[in-house]
Amino acid sequence: MKTSAKILVADDDEDVLLAASMVLKKEFSEVRTLKNPEKITPVLRKESYDVILLDMNFSEDTTSGREGFFWLRNILALQPDAVVVLITAYGGIEMAVQAIKDGAFDFVLKPWQNEKLISTVHAALRLRNSESRLKDLESENSRLNAIIQAPETEFIGSGPLMQKVFQTISKVAATDANVLITGENGSGKELVARALHMQSQRKNKPFIAVDLGSLSGSLFESELFGHAKGAFTDARDDKAGRFEMASGGSIFLDEIGNVPLHLQSKLLTVLQSRNVTRVGDNKSRPFDARIISATNINPVDAVQQGQFRQDLLYRINTVEIKLPALRERREDIPHLATYFKNLYSLKYKKPIRDLSRDVLIALESCNWPGNVRELQHTIERAVILCENSSISVSDLGDLSKHTLQENKQDLSGSGNLEEMEKRTIELALQRYRGNISQTALELGISRAALYRRMEKYGL
Repeated sequence: MKTSAKILVADDDEDVLLAASMVLKKEFSEVRTLKNPEKITPVLRKESYDVILLDMNFSEDTTSGREGFFWLRNILALQPDAVVVLITAYGGIEMAVQAIKDGAFDFVLKPWQNEKLISTVHAALRLRNSESRLKDLESENSRLNAIIQAPETEFIGSGPLMQKVFQTISKVAATDANVLITGENGSGKELVARALHMQSQRKNKPFIAVDLGSLSGSLFESELFGHAKGAFTDARDDKAGRFEMASGGSIFLDEIGNVPLHLQSKLLTVLQSRNVTRVGDNKSRPFDARIISATNINPVDAVQQGQFRQDLLYRINTVEIKLPALRERREDIPHLATYFKNLYSLKYKKPIRDLSRDVLIALESCNWPGNVRELQHTIERAVILCENSSISVSDLGDLSKHTLQENKQDLSGSGNLEEMEKRTIELALQRYRGNISQTALELGISRAALYRRMEKYGL
């Protein structure tokens, strides 16, 4: 079986080119020959080669090797990581030493022994592959450091809906099952993905997050699958894609519902085969990564509307985790708000006391269409604007923009005082987790009065 590699041979002797081509094509998948050295530069600007065999002496100079050294320097200027083997009929120790100093990998004398030529090219190819793997490891290490150094947002939730999410995570994390996380924007889908990774056996390996919604069609394959040097104009080096970088760990495919149909098929092929082929390359590379996906759309509806492939949906959602919106778990708002207050008080060096009842009531009265992310930004802004040792309601800004229109109509548009009273009692009960004494104290009524109202409103 041939070795997958691209070999370029540059020599002005047609007999040498024919002989090299016949020998190397038996061993390697692609061999290209060039008789005119002037074509080396335009060829290498369009694509890269794993190994380049370069004649030392062209027609203008048959013995000194000056032309070979000239073209060696040009090749390395265009592609600094090129692996070049020099060939000549007039080699000596001094010329060989100088060639290695100037960046050549090895030196082969004409006429060569076929076995010697093949073994030299294989050795050069091993060097090329090891350098490529080193670059991949350095890139992976850089991404890991960025993840480690990034500030974490705590995964907070005490209510029944979030407890169900936590239970599902603990059951699924230890497996390699593909997980689809659904939920509105800002609800914390990436935090669920990270929790799955950190509770898995892959926790010491990479966690690679990809926002598929931000990738244009032209970048999709390059970012996910990688590319070979010279595959396109800006491809100056070989680059591993996110799937290769995540090998051994987990890859988080965020906003997978936004991937166009024609790219969904390519993604499905990779997920089925667990192999990627870099753009501009013909070598298939295996990867071993746990697939965690997320979307803010209803995937079943998207399939029915012809916007999402059903076979891809089956592939990514062995287990589905539905993340509730913040308005569905209001009992967590005080804990989240306090956490963000502490986080940003430390960041901006502002010693701010605990949030007051008025502030918490104001926050809980909102529906937060932007979910936890929107609450986080509101608290950060309040910390920045706060001029005292405690945040006031005015520091929160215009909270009406955080309320969904239908709920604004329910509570204020109708002018129904009973509805407003019922909602106020509900919020207080949620805040104090059903504690009647504390709820009555906050509302300024007796426990008996609170019980009567709860019975009246069916609470």
